[in-house]
Amino acid sequence: MVKKAILLMAIPALLSCEQKSRPNVQDVMKPLPPGTVQLDGYLDHFIDLSMEGWNKGVIPYAEFVEFFRSGRPKFALGEMWGKAVRSGCMFYRYTHDPELKKMMDETVKDLLSTQRENGSISCVEIEKQPEQSELWERKYVMLGLEEYYEWVNPDPAVLDALKKQADNIISIVGHAPKTEITDVGWSATNIGHEPCHIESGTLLEPFMRLYKWTGEQRYLDFAAYIFEMGGTKHYNVFERALHNVEPYKMAGNYPKAYEMTSLFEGLTEYYRATGNPDMKRMILNYYHNIRTKEITIIGNGGCDQPYHPRVAGEAWGNTAVEQTNPDITRMMETCTGVTWMKFCSQVLRLTGDPSAVDEIEKYVYNGLIGAMKPTGDGFSYVNLLNGPKVNGQGWGWMFDDLHVTCCNLNGPMGLAYIPFVAVMSTAEGPVVNLYNAGTIEMKSPRNKDLKLQIVSDYPQSGNVRIDVRPAKKEKFNLKLRIPGWSENTVVKINGEPFGKAMPGAYLDILREWREDDRVELVLDMKGRLIDAPEGSNPVSPDFQAVKWGPVVLARDENRDPGYNKPVRIIADAEGLVKIQKVRPTLPGTRMEFIVPAEEGDIRMSDYASVNGWNGSHICTWLPLTPGHRR
Repeated sequence: MVKKAILLMAIPALLSCEQKSRPNVQDVMKPLPPGTVQLDGYLDHFIDLSMEGWNKGVIPYAEFVEFFRSGRPKFALGEMWGKAVRSGCMFYRYTHDPELKKMMDETVKDLLSTQRENGSISCVEIEKQPEQSELWERKYVMLGLEEYYEWVNPDPAVLDALKKQADNIISIVGHAPKTEITDVGWSATNIGHEPCHIESGTLLEPFMRLYKWTGEQRYLDFAAYIFEMGGTKHYNVFERALHNVEPYKMAGNYPKAYEMTSLFEGLTEYYRATGNPDMKRMILNYYHNIRTKEITIIGNGGCDQPYHPRVAGEAWGNTAVEQTNPDITRMMETCTGVTWMKFCSQVLRLTGDPSAVDEIEKYVYNGLIGAMKPTGDGFSYVNLLNGPKVNGQGWGWMFDDLHVTCCNLNGPMGLAYIPFVAVMSTAEGPVVNLYNAGTIEMKSPRNKDLKLQIVSDYPQSGNVRIDVRPAKKEKFNLKLRIPGWSENTVVKINGEPFGKAMPGAYLDILREWREDDRVELVLDMKGRLIDAPEGSNPVSPDFQAVKWGPVVLARDENRDPGYNKPVRIIADAEGLVKIQKVRPTLPGTRMEFIVPAEEGDIRMSDYASVNGWNGSHICTWLPLTPGHRR
């Protein structure tokens, strides 16, 4: 057993009354109020498509609720309601769509009618609680109700139900004679390994949100208990993060990427309440290790080879290095990518680190919309970089002819988070993180009306215009994220060059703004050749990829029968490729390029556009010809 050691020495202090007087950690950056950000164009299309086709379309809310009334035929199905409602409420936060609100109101009322006499909202009879996947299911019940309470309707009945649910959990989960939280779960035992039960500790996030609203000490005490238990039955993942253990080694045979990241998202909420500096180190160590060791070229991670083949591609697996390993058959679960995106938004809020937005941007424009069905009514379970692009097979349930999985329930949450992070604020002024076209109507630091109009076809080009419209002239700071890939960014204010824009940093523009001011950016959208990392497989390095700004390109079998043939891309000494953007030849393709190769020009599309739902294949990491091996 590798369990609690150093961290347990700090637990008594965390549980003391001294904690009550410790000030909350204040975020460096804050999301804007609901309805402030309205996108249009490129990304808004996907948001609308998913909201209409999925959350307002095919989701069987009543059947999800029935699991709580009559029981569920398969473990963990009780998560479905919370996931569906969570994204629906975040979409409502963005759109204030009255039809969506009515749907959320009705399904929340339906769910509350299933609350049992002991206060639980559970798929399991009282005498069998807590059981296997029940705490994981209850976590999503709480998160769904919390999103509803925060963004749709602060109904006291919802808060009351949340408190009864939490109080019931506290009454049955804990140190003896209760059931320990790490003794409840299914993870690892379902594939024949020693129990892990990493999923149950993810109750940390909803408990901390409830504590934030109520201030009631028992919820903070239960969070301290979860933290004390270390996240899994045999490995203290918090302590391991503190000591920079590689993610794929953090939980033994079952370092499940999705659940582990969800656990650390809860830790960010706990850190805000405690201010414990060790927790901040855990959070940032985990962030930097995932970013550098697990995230692939399209912004997601996790794989089945070579370390954890029995976890079906859903475990951390040194994926950043192994991503070109041809033995991989499953990788990059959509649940992992969306949870990573949400965790990055937490890191951004805590630290103001622009690399977190680089990670969000990478995933949004490649992995997230690349996993979505062209019709908007679902997401792939896992994705490949080479081979069959999409795969909807995985844990889930059939509702008539509708296959609902954890991933096509989580995918919309990623889309709903885009407006949440696109433009934010600090005490000094607005922060522009993403450059999708849109209108932002917010308050200035002096609480005056301020409008930002972003005019751009980004990422079709790197040309961005931001019209700054304060109600009255005012001095404040406008922060602009300069993407890490944009090596030579041109910035002008009212036609005049402004300063030096450093890649991977925020550009601060502190000035007195007037109602007709205009900022122009030209981001460095060049074709770049990327060498594959050296993984455990001997042929792992024998590939290269091409990017256009933040967009990853790929060869598409739908258009190119030789999509997986070895090629030698022509690039200069700095790795720049003279690619030519052309009109797409296939319906649904958003970007297409002519890319020079020694064997003759090839055509490549943006990864996200390639339609693999008909069974066709993709080639993102291009195999090198034999004479061109590195």
